[in-house]
Amino acid sequence: MSYFEKFLKTNQAYADLHEDAHLPLHPKTRVAIVTCMDSRLHVAQALGLALGDAHILRNAGGRVTEDTIRSLVISEQQLGTREIVVLHHTDCGAQTFTNEGFAQQLKEDLGVDVKGQDFLPFTDVEDSVREDIALLKASPLIPDDIIISGAVYDVDTGRMHQVD
Repeated sequence: MSYFEKFLKTNQAYADLHEDAHLPLHPKTRVAIVTCMDSRLHVAQALGLALGDAHILRNAGGRVTEDTIRSLVISEQQLGTREIVVLHHTDCGAQTFTNEGFAQQLKEDLGVDVKGQDFLPFTDVEDSVREDIALLKASPLIPDDIIISGAVYDVDTGRMHQVD
């Protein structure tokens, strides 16, 4: 049995508990969170969020990309969010490679040349949060009255601390 088949069975139990609750389309806290896809970070539990509380955008490294901004603009302009939290974490996989080394690996493993592709690796997690906040603040698509904050989540302790 594949994991997907297990997920389908588990989902049935979840759906039975969910009943017919109809949550509003707009997130209750009016917050959007940009974070990493890392499986050690359970964003809702770590931040005390319930279903329907916030938009959670996840990608490798939790980086702000064009697509992240696209999603945030929709979140704000169509669905009413007024705050963005950039949440990166310790021991991130995006800290384990360079663009050049990864491009070489992909060329060897897949025969594909991705030279010049930015996979957004970083060495300092706090600096990566600051860089992403700066990108958001510089974007003409993110209004100046949107509150933007950043933090680092520690995968070993479950604690997070604010990045100024």
